[in-house]
Amino acid sequence: MSKFKKKRGAASPAISTASLPDIIFMLLFFFMVVTVLRDSELKLQVVTPQATELTKLEKKSLVHYIYIGRPLKKYQEVYGTAPQIQLGDKFAQTWEIPAFVEEHRARVRESEIPAIITSMRVDGDITMGIVTDVKTQLRKARQYKVNYSAKQRQGRAQ
Repeated sequence: MSKFKKKRGAASPAISTASLPDIIFMLLFFFMVVTVLRDSELKLQVVTPQATELTKLEKKSLVHYIYIGRPLKKYQEVYGTAPQIQLGDKFAQTWEIPAFVEEHRARVRESEIPAIITSMRVDGDITMGIVTDVKTQLRKARQYKVNYSAKQRQGRAQ
């Protein structure tokens, strides 16, 4: 016979929930710190054209965007309905593009500067005149890697 008696039917102790609020707040702060919010508000109407042969950009931190389109209704009183350029969060002229590119280069490590890509999101109804002006300014800024954003075409190409 054994000297020790087994306790039968005794329930295991309850799990303490005292630290649960601390864990929840730690998770909340973690997600608040690591979440990247959109850095610019789109003030233009941009409906990108559709394409069949697309490639995805890998390192988004090396990409800066130039939007070209017609202003939204709430901005048409000030800027009219003619095609406009948006750099970051503001409307801009073509001569401001080299400074915009240089500002992005200053934020990137020197070894990554050759990998910087300019992605142009151009409305499908915009004429090529303004796009050509933007490309000319990009060449003056020595920014030769240019990408055109497009949506995936549904169905087969004819």
